[in-house]
Amino acid sequence: MTSLFGKLEADVEIKASAELHHEIFSCRPHHVNTMSPDKIQKCDLHEGEWGKHGTIICWNYTHDGEAKVAKELIEKIDDENFSTTFKVIEGDLLKDYNSFWIIVKASPKEGGGSLVHWTLEYEKKHEGIPDPHSLLDFCVHTSKDICAHHSKNEK
Repeated sequence: MTSLFGKLEADVEIKASAELHHEIFSCRPHHVNTMSPDKIQKCDLHEGEWGKHGTIICWNYTHDGEAKVAKELIEKIDDENFSTTFKVIEGDLLKDYNSFWIIVKASPKEGGGSLVHWTLEYEKKHEGIPDPHSLLDFCVHTSKDICAHHSKNEK
């Protein structure tokens, strides 16, 4: 029998600083749509304040060619370690998963730039649900889009 609980992780190196990447996801997720418009259409504040844990936000995004929605609780913001934890509380992901967390952590690299570590933790509703590898790729590419946006604006 396979476990219904899973965890996927991926790293991506970017030229943007860990501080900048963290600040975007922890305090300004509503700006991601301008940096990655083909993936993220908008991010709305539903409850709380930008940059505060306990805040509820709602993403409209396109994944695997389909328009989707994810309402998330910003469960934890760790400014010391440049990490933000999102818990999915409503939306398309919960059709296939009983629970779903997305953790994004940026670590400064010597000589500049950062290493962004994405973690997806989840519980599938049944064994026939695939692991969300394409969603992990989506997250990695969003980090690359953010970096490209910022390097373009620095020139």
